[in-house]
Amino acid sequence: MGKALDITDRTFEFAVRVVKLCQVLDEQPGAGRTLSKQLIRSGTSIGANVEEAQSGQSRADFVSKLQIALKEARETCYWLRLLVATQLIPESRLTPLLQESEELIKILASIIVQTIRRQ
Repeated sequence: MGKALDITDRTFEFAVRVVKLCQVLDEQPGAGRTLSKQLIRSGTSIGANVEEAQSGQSRADFVSKLQIALKEARETCYWLRLLVATQLIPESRLTPLLQESEELIKILASIIVQTIRRQ
């Protein structure tokens, strides 16, 4: 087994997967296209905020950026659950992405808690 991906790599890979899913959704008329716009914003924002956190000016700034990433991860999870519930994309296609979003939520929350405890 290879080296585990760090959070920046993992959120980047997640964003790539979200972009690919949104390309499929954009081909659909109506709700699929509309939800794609929401999903791409939140799904790619997670990694962008994690990247910004790496250059945080202080521990508080680092935590603040990660809290934004956590909110975006929760929002992304919501949009993915909605896509499953509305059957716009087959559940089997979304399950791995949904599981990864839930794992990212747990990881980000853990990093935030650990960082706050160290203050």
